[in-house]
Amino acid sequence: MKKSLIIIGLFIVTSNVSAQTKNNHLKEQTKMTNTTILHKANEFVKNGDYESFLAYCTPNTKWVFVGERILNGKEEVRAYMKEFYLEPPVFSVEKAIEEDNFVMVTGEIRLKNKAGKYEHFDYCDIWRFEDGKIAELKAFVIEKKP
Repeated sequence: MKKSLIIIGLFIVTSNVSAQTKNNHLKEQTKMTNTTILHKANEFVKNGDYESFLAYCTPNTKWVFVGERILNGKEEVRAYMKEFYLEPPVFSVEKAIEEDNFVMVTGEIRLKNKAGKYEHFDYCDIWRFEDGKIAELKAFVIEKKP
C-alpha cells in the first residue's frame, strides 16, 4: 500500500513538473509572438510598403509621440507616414524586450528631411498589442545633435 502511494505521489509530482515545463515553454513561445509580429511589420516600413505595415495595426491604433503629437487611427498614422517618411526610414534595433502585450524597443532611426538630408534620432518605443495587432505606440524620440 505504501509503495502504491509513493508511486502515485511521484506520478503526480512528475505530471505537475511536466505540465509546468510545457506551460513555461508555451509562455516563451507567446513572449516572442508580438516581437516577431513587430519585426515583420517593420520590414514593410523599411521597404516603403506602408499599407502592408498598416495591416498589422488595429483600426483604432493610437500613436503617442511624447511631447509632440498624438495620432488616432490608421488614417492619421497613414498621413503621418506620408508626411515624414519621404523615403523609407533607416533604423536599427538595439534591444527588444517583451512582457505580456507589450514590446519595448530601443534603437536609432534616420529620416530624410525635405532638404534631402538625414536627421538622426535615438528612440524608445513601447508597443501595445491586441490579438496580434499593434494597438498603441508610445514613442520617446530624441534628435541627435551633430
